[in-house]
Amino acid sequence: MAAHLSYGRVNLNVLREAVRRELREFLDKCAGSKAIVWDEYLTGPFGLIAQYSLLKEHEVEKMFTLKGSRLPAADVKNIIFFVRPRLELMDIIAENVLSEDRRGPTRDFHILFVPRRSLLCEQRLKDLGVLGSFIHREEYSLDLIPFDGDLLSMESEGAFKECYLEGDQTSLYHAAKGLMTLQALYGTIPQIFGKGECARQVANMMIRMKREFTGSQNSIFPVFDNLLLLDRNVDLLTPLATQLTYEGLIDEIYGIQNSYVKLPPEKFAPKKQGDGGKDLPTEAKKLQLNSAEELYAEIRDKNFNAVGSVLSKKAKIISAAFEERHNAKTVGEIKQFVSQLPHMQAARGSLANHTSIAELIKDVTTSEDFFDKLTVEQEFMSGIDTDKVNNYIEDCIAQKHPLIKVLRLACLQSVCNSGLKQKVLDYYKREILQTYGYEHILTLNNLEKAGLLKAQTGGRNNYPTIRKTLRLWMDDVNEQNPTDISYVYSGYAPLSVRLAQLLSRPGWRSIEEVLRILPGPHFEERQPLPTGLQKKRQPGENRVTLIFFLGGVTFAEIAALRFLSQLEDGGTEYVIATTKLMNGTSWIEALTESPF
Repeated sequence: MAAHLSYGRVNLNVLREAVRRELREFLDKCAGSKAIVWDEYLTGPFGLIAQYSLLKEHEVEKMFTLKGSRLPAADVKNIIFFVRPRLELMDIIAENVLSEDRRGPTRDFHILFVPRRSLLCEQRLKDLGVLGSFIHREEYSLDLIPFDGDLLSMESEGAFKECYLEGDQTSLYHAAKGLMTLQALYGTIPQIFGKGECARQVANMMIRMKREFTGSQNSIFPVFDNLLLLDRNVDLLTPLATQLTYEGLIDEIYGIQNSYVKLPPEKFAPKKQGDGGKDLPTEAKKLQLNSAEELYAEIRDKNFNAVGSVLSKKAKIISAAFEERHNAKTVGEIKQFVSQLPHMQAARGSLANHTSIAELIKDVTTSEDFFDKLTVEQEFMSGIDTDKVNNYIEDCIAQKHPLIKVLRLACLQSVCNSGLKQKVLDYYKREILQTYGYEHILTLNNLEKAGLLKAQTGGRNNYPTIRKTLRLWMDDVNEQNPTDISYVYSGYAPLSVRLAQLLSRPGWRSIEEVLRILPGPHFEERQPLPTGLQKKRQPGENRVTLIFFLGGVTFAEIAALRFLSQLEDGGTEYVIATTKLMNGTSWIEALTESPF
């Protein structure tokens, strides 16, 4: 059991156990010793479901990364390929299988497609003459992976691009399938709300899937009261801004992958006296970040400016606890102190790690460039000078700052102005192409298609109306003891989370005008429950809302939703699901085209 998955209102260990059981059943079908050949992208998400120990119990002796040419030698009976349904991977698999056939004693080959089997891929294997070599060809529907007690992700890196640029609905189908799995485990969700084109499609798919399964009545008492489906393109602004929570900044600066972060090792080297700093480690320090760690659970969602005081308070408490050993006189007292020692040592180690991370982040956030960039972002978000060429963006291009940084800022300005004036847009494009290379014209085209960097149509800027109606900009933010979700960006309240907050109370009827301005339809669907399963809420009991971000979500938005869940009179607790955990940089990177 993963303890951090069961601390909330919804025990996500139930989902984790269900997918683990499915994995065990598949491994047991392939009797005898096994080697797994991994599509490298899947190793991270699988690590959150099953450690190596589980695979070992089911006779997995070797693991390899999927690469061209021959497989490494392994004395096993079964070779199992765990892969995403991608055509380019089928070519590599065929190469592996054919070279194994030439090698000698025959082995049993199996293929497990994650999350779905693909006829196109099987046809490719057939064309390459290896389809008949596979005894088991199956799919493993790993749609939603539990990351934390209130967080699920599909980790589908191309979902936004597929949905909004290529018109490919595969990831929407997977999202609907994932939601059906959740309903099978946690009961039917009585009410579905949604905003956006993709949200409408996912809701339609769910309703159709439910109709197709009418025979089996779901008799589980519903855990969720509402489902809110939100398109990412309803709120293109939030991911472009720099996140200012502790977890958000770790992700902005170092990138969190499948709840792990790799950090520069120098800060984590044990300091020995008289060492003179020799033999510093060169291997990056890899840390897992989730709520299983007490201190991280406490500080992850705080604004970074509020983290230092928490860490110094913790340091005092821990050193006082260690001082207690001098007061332990009797055998009983000594015994009690010793029993607490492992927990205290873990707390001290955790504090040392987070103090080092906070120092690394502070080096960045106190730099002049970080301050200049943040000032420009905040001016755009509060509606200042969004309609003319920005000097800072010009300087960044002239000094050839990283292209992604320039694109993020230009997109932010465009979104905060409902599109740029044509001459401003043309100027930015020309400067970017002349400085960074004409091959980036494809990327600029993608950003335009996605609505991120475009010309203003109709000559009207709707952002001020949206900003005022939804109170997206707050001037007086209390970063230490926040009273509003705007603390996660030190002034800007994430539009997506504000929509969720207003849906909960007083309801979307109060903001009909803004909902019409934002892209895509808004809707409400009811799913009838069998008699006896209707929920009677106790006085003071919060509703549970599952909010699904189609196209990705940032850690700052997650922090804002957790803040709402913890409000005394909030009335709603949120569980968050998404196609991908992302930040502005990884989002723009996923939209870049490399022509070579």
